[in-house]
Amino acid sequence: MELRHLRYFVAVAELGSVSRAAEKLFIAQPPLTTQIKQLEDEIGTPLFVRYPRGVRLTPAGSRFLTEAKDLLARAERAKRLALQADDALGGLVQIGFVPSASHTVLARLLRALKTSLPQLEVTVQEMVTSAQVVALQERQIDIGIGRPSATTRKQISIGTEMDDPFCLALPQDHPLAALSAIELPTVANEAFVFFTRQVGPAYFDQIIGLCTDCGFSPQIRFEASTIYGVLDLVSAGLGLAIVPASATVLFTQHVVFRPILKPTRPCSMALLHRKGDNDPLLPLLVASTRAVFEKLAGEITIAIGR
Repeated sequence: MELRHLRYFVAVAELGSVSRAAEKLFIAQPPLTTQIKQLEDEIGTPLFVRYPRGVRLTPAGSRFLTEAKDLLARAERAKRLALQADDALGGLVQIGFVPSASHTVLARLLRALKTSLPQLEVTVQEMVTSAQVVALQERQIDIGIGRPSATTRKQISIGTEMDDPFCLALPQDHPLAALSAIELPTVANEAFVFFTRQVGPAYFDQIIGLCTDCGFSPQIRFEASTIYGVLDLVSAGLGLAIVPASATVLFTQHVVFRPILKPTRPCSMALLHRKGDNDPLLPLLVASTRAVFEKLAGEITIAIGR
């Protein structure tokens, strides 16, 4: 099976006609018909039902169409990346990111990279920090945006890092909203909204640990799979939430954020990369991420002080 067979097949499938596909491909109809028949013989099943005025995909043809388009797209991408191989600022960078970074860091970083490195191709994949470490070591991603633990720091390198301490998110009309900062034992009897453990187990456990360090087990009444979901439930008055300070820039209505006095667990956001990585793109990725972190940190300071 050759790429031209796939191109011929996709053209016929999309146009629903061998004759129209032949015109588009600038080849005669009989050779195209022969090529399609050879492809069906190689696969071992008909891909089209033939009619006097056109063709229709069989169930096998419909499934094969999806895969054929994917293979052609990957072939084009491989060609494009090969042509960019001599360009130190081009090529492909694969980024992993924790869910809590999607709205606060990742979106800003992607915009920055598009502006400064327009020829760079970027792919992104949501994954918890521990999965990022494995993906980095197995070269499935090039950098990660995660929340490093002590164990993480022994396995990979930190390119740049931003403090992102835990704070409390409260409904705007909650009595504790009048305080400028809150001691965690004060909310021991409150209902809590938590980030779903299945999405971020280490993050979930860290918040639980923050509470148990203060002598109580949080009453988890509701869970959400995104930071926006958590804040929406807080906004509705369903409970309080312990969130990273970066959540303060998401502009959720009817929610206020207050620092936690003397938190026992640190929290940060960092750019992760492989130890000894000498990719010429890495310094630029680190610099772009550092600029995003610095701007975000300034916005967090202003937001918490409101």
